[in-house]
Amino acid sequence: MEVVKAPDSRLKIQTKPVKKIDQLLKNTLEEMIKVTKTFKDPEGVGLASTQVGLDGSFFVAKKGEKFISVINPKILSVGKKTKKYFEGCLSVPNMWGEVKRALQIKVSYQTPEGKTVIILLKGVLAWIFQHEIDHLNGILFSNRIIEQKGKFYRFTGRDKTGTDMFEKVTI
Repeated sequence: MEVVKAPDSRLKIQTKPVKKIDQLLKNTLEEMIKVTKTFKDPEGVGLASTQVGLDGSFFVAKKGEKFISVINPKILSVGKKTKKYFEGCLSVPNMWGEVKRALQIKVSYQTPEGKTVIILLKGVLAWIFQHEIDHLNGILFSNRIIEQKGKFYRFTGRDKTGTDMFEKVTI
């Protein structure tokens, strides 16, 4: 399993709802977690089906120290408060930018066991869900940066103290 990179057209598809949770899907989700864990710089915190060339509505996301599998997610409500997150994406290597996202969202999704979860998410996990659900709708974080008239940055390395350094990029 490999991560699809932009500008691959598979990243622009709208996914289809998963009709049946079977062993193949469960194995795919486990493999996606393994692949996501291999990314260290930047750290992989989520991976959507479209990023591995699939068209089902599912993704994996880091929740604390563990990963969860999310099937057929829907955003039910969005809080009014927003925050700009400095985002990157495994499918858009070495590019970063600020994306304004809701600090709080209410979502529903299914687990691999078929249980329906309805939960209020806050902070980083709400941000990850929004980023991954965008993928399921064929939207990259770079699309959000353009629509929000934000700036793009390229990772240029680390200074002597180990601090990440970025340079502004004109697109």
